[in-house]
Amino acid sequence: MKLYIDAGNTRLKWSLQKDGEPLASGTGVLDEENPMPGLAGFAGEIAGIAVSTVASEEKRQRLLGYLASLASVSAKCFWAEAERGGLRNAYTNFDRMGADRWHAMYGAWIGHKQGFAVVDAGSAVTVDYVDPTGAHLGGYILPGLQMMFRSLKTDAARIGFDPEQVLETAPGKSTGECVNHGVAWLSAAMVARIQEDTRRFGLADTLITGGDADRLIGLGLPGIHRPDLVLAGLRAIDAEDAA
Repeated sequence: MKLYIDAGNTRLKWSLQKDGEPLASGTGVLDEENPMPGLAGFAGEIAGIAVSTVASEEKRQRLLGYLASLASVSAKCFWAEAERGGLRNAYTNFDRMGADRWHAMYGAWIGHKQGFAVVDAGSAVTVDYVDPTGAHLGGYILPGLQMMFRSLKTDAARIGFDPEQVLETAPGKSTGECVNHGVAWLSAAMVARIQEDTRRFGLADTLITGGDADRLIGLGLPGIHRPDLVLAGLRAIDAEDAA
């Protein structure tokens, strides 16, 4: 069995596969003593571990230590690359790109070679554009929903509000509404810009992943919801390297 892990800044997803077929999957929190509840029962059968991560080095080492205690095989971390399978990274210093962005793009490239946008709505929101030739046109990194809420809570201490994941963008009539509607309003503006960009670049598809994907879809972002997109790219790259 092969274990695949997509580890973000705070949360992770994992998927266990046997003979190319999904066997089990789950989510977890990196800082918890057991970041992958539900996996222990399979530990003795794990024959390989592939990891895509943007976590800090301290958290990455802690995760690798946990995996070493769980299974008898070493985990392999996969990173961004300059090129693979016709997909070409726009970054000159490609090793500075977050692994999750590259793996999400490659997961999209496998089935959407007519050009696409990848929107990953996690702790940060990343947007990447790839044209039909496989050229990565570049992208954007923006603060995610919870990051914006934390910023307002921390840096504007006199603004008291309860954060809510609302889709309402009308002008607020209380401080709480002003904050929550304002964050939704910013997100809706981003959604409109993504739609404008995909038309301008002639990209056929938008693939949406990450914990806040449903929220962006609710704010009007049309596309294909692919919660497994990073893992899909990671699996494909691991299989190609093994072959």
